[in-house]
Amino acid sequence: MVFDISLFSNAALVTFGVQTLGFLAAYALQTEVFYDIFGGINFILLAVLGHLGRKEPASARHISCTCLFIASRGWLLLFLAWRAHHRKGDSRFDGVKDKFGLFFVFWMVQGCWVFLISWPLIVVQSLDSANVLEQNLTTLDIVMLLGMSTGISLEILADIQKARWVSQGRQGTFCAVGVWKLSRHPNYFGEIFQWWCAWLLSYGSLSATTDPSNKAVAFWVAGIVSPLFTMTILLSMSGTGIWAAEGKNLKRYYESEHSEAYKEYRESTSPLVPMVGYKAIPLWTKRKFLFEWERFEYRPTKKE
Repeated sequence: MVFDISLFSNAALVTFGVQTLGFLAAYALQTEVFYDIFGGINFILLAVLGHLGRKEPASARHISCTCLFIASRGWLLLFLAWRAHHRKGDSRFDGVKDKFGLFFVFWMVQGCWVFLISWPLIVVQSLDSANVLEQNLTTLDIVMLLGMSTGISLEILADIQKARWVSQGRQGTFCAVGVWKLSRHPNYFGEIFQWWCAWLLSYGSLSATTDPSNKAVAFWVAGIVSPLFTMTILLSMSGTGIWAAEGKNLKRYYESEHSEAYKEYRESTSPLVPMVGYKAIPLWTKRKFLFEWERFEYRPTKKE
């Protein structure tokens, strides 16, 4: 079948339209409350419109990937809407929302995030149909769908467990309940893991076609930006992800009555990948393979 590149251009236009509409409303009302909500809506719109825009019957891979994507982003939409209502504001936008140009850039960055994360799904939707050599799910498909489901489930479970812990009064100062006993950031691991699985799942759309074009292959390869961009945001970008939770922001733990308990928790709990026996792993291994980077450590400010 022919690679339907129009789905990519349509997705880009829809994303620009949604984010621009959100920006105009937010700027007029001088609020950031529904910033994240528009991101979630944008995700779901891309998935639904991409599915409905198909001219040929969808394959099992197409349907499965689309459903999991909607489940993942549907949860994100619900969770972020609840969080926005609960927090009644977002410090990221302090001194930003009253500046037209800068505020617009924030919304466009969110649009780029939505579009890039959605890339593997768009590959599947633009290439996959029931008229392929292999209509049934392959072993790779099944493994990646299970992996994607696991990542989504882990993220949802982690979010619910932490929200419940917060509602119960933040017992012990830091969250170490449920899956948070196995990882300091299990929700981030679930987010990263599901997009690696989604990208590998999209490879099946290439292998099942009779004659994948060079353009289709190039678009699939480019789809690796989805998990890599997610990792960059959550692991390497100051002010977001782990950096926003650790580093200098660990002061609230290290300078509290629970400092020793937190030190023990930190030494025995992986920053990202859920696991047991983390304390016994050599530090160099943690640094090199398990994301225990120095940038995440707390360094007290020296007093003059």
